[in-house]
Amino acid sequence: MAEAVLRVFRGDSENGETKDYKVPVEEGMVVLDALLYIQANYDGDLAVRWNCKAAKCGSCSTEINGIPKLSCKTRMDSLPRDEPITVYPIKAFPVIKDLVTDVKWNYQKQKEIPPFTPPEDEEMIMYQDDVERSQEFRKCIECFLCQNVCHILRDNNAKESFFGPRYLIKIAELDMHPLDTVDRSELLRNEAGVGFCNITKCCTEVCPENIRITDNAIIPLKERVVDKYFDPINWILSKLKED
Repeated sequence: MAEAVLRVFRGDSENGETKDYKVPVEEGMVVLDALLYIQANYDGDLAVRWNCKAAKCGSCSTEINGIPKLSCKTRMDSLPRDEPITVYPIKAFPVIKDLVTDVKWNYQKQKEIPPFTPPEDEEMIMYQDDVERSQEFRKCIECFLCQNVCHILRDNNAKESFFGPRYLIKIAELDMHPLDTVDRSELLRNEAGVGFCNITKCCTEVCPENIRITDNAIIPLKERVVDKYFDPINWILSKLKED
C-alpha cells in the first residue's frame, strides 16, 4: 500500500512544533482521513476541527502545503508524495491547539452588520432575477479561508479596521436585496473598511464554493461608496438637498 508522510503542526499560539506521521494512502482518501488516521493510531490528542466531511460545514479549514484549503476536500492523490505534506492551522487567527483556531472574531463582526430590514406595510414581491443576484453569496459555508488568505487580516492584522471578504459578501447580499431598506454605505466606508481591499482576488481563488467574491461583491460595494462620497456630481446634489 502507498504511504505518505504528513508533517503536522502540534502546539498552540505560544509554543509549537511539527511532527511527522507516516500514513497509508487508499483510493479516494482525503487529508482529513489522514488526520483522523493519525488521531486514531498515533496521537489521540491531536486537535482537529471537522463536522460534515462533505465540504459544506467549513470546519476543517487548514493550510496544506502552504495553501488554505478544506482538508475534507483535498484528495491525497492530488498532493506530491516525494516530500512531507505539511498541514498547519490557518494563520490569520490565534491557535487554540494544533489545527484548531479561535475564529470568534468573525462572529463578532457579523453582529455589527445591520440585519435585513424590509419595508413596513408594503407588499413584498421579488423577481427571480433579484433572487439570483444575491443567491451566490448565500452559498458561503463560513470556512474563513478567504479571511485567512486576505493579507489585510493575515499579514497586517488589521482586524480593527477591516471586516474581511466574508463579511463584505454578507453586506453585499443584504445591499443587493431589493426589499432591504438599510443604507450601509457609512459602515462600508468606515468600520468595514472596504477601501482597504486592493482587489488581488486571492479570496476568490481559495473559496471552495467558487463565489466570485471580488468581482461580484467587493467591487460593486467599492463603487457604491465612491459614488456616494467621492462622485462630484452626487456631492453637489447632496449639498443642494441639505440647503
